[in-house]
Amino acid sequence: MIFLDASVLIAVTQVNHERHAPSRELWERCARNLASVSAYAIADVYNLLTAMPPHLRLGPRDALLVAETFLQRLTSVTLSPEECTATLRRAANQGLTGAAIYDAFHLACARKIEARQIYTWNVRQFQMVAPDLTERIVTP
Repeated sequence: MIFLDASVLIAVTQVNHERHAPSRELWERCARNLASVSAYAIADVYNLLTAMPPHLRLGPRDALLVAETFLQRLTSVTLSPEECTATLRRAANQGLTGAAIYDAFHLACARKIEARQIYTWNVRQFQMVAPDLTERIVTP
């Protein structure tokens, strides 16, 4: 199973994005039994699509359609309350602050399903948050 981050999914949606082509190529190879995403990343995609600059921004219904399209082809992964607490504890022990907690949650989901590859355009940030997964964190 592979794991996709929101940064890849946003690039899929934006035809003029500098990373659209490799992200779209990866997306075309995805199938529900082969590829996953954290539920948190889907929420992040919705957030980003509805908050982009006006010329790129989608309305809520269009952003929902994009999120639903992603969920038709990707397996959504969530954490139990105990897994959330363990992720927060791990992040605190690492000294992580601010938005890095969201990366920690994405990576906890990837770890949970034992993803063989974790695709992101934020490789350095992900490797900092999850050094144990460094070898699996790649770009499309």
